[in-house]
Amino acid sequence: MFGLGMSELLIILVIVMVIFGAGKLPELGGALGKGIKNFRRAAEGKDEIEDK
Repeated sequence: MFGLGMSELLIILVIVMVIFGAGKLPELGGALGKGIKNFRRAAEGKDEIEDK
């Protein structure tokens, strides 16, 4: 996974928890998921409005 080992991922997780706090992690995950979903939708062209 991107050339990162388990120890590097744990260090990144600890840094994120220190910066944002444990309470904000679900919100950040949800926002990240929505962003990826919107990006995929726009890349596929489903974001355009169709005339009926």
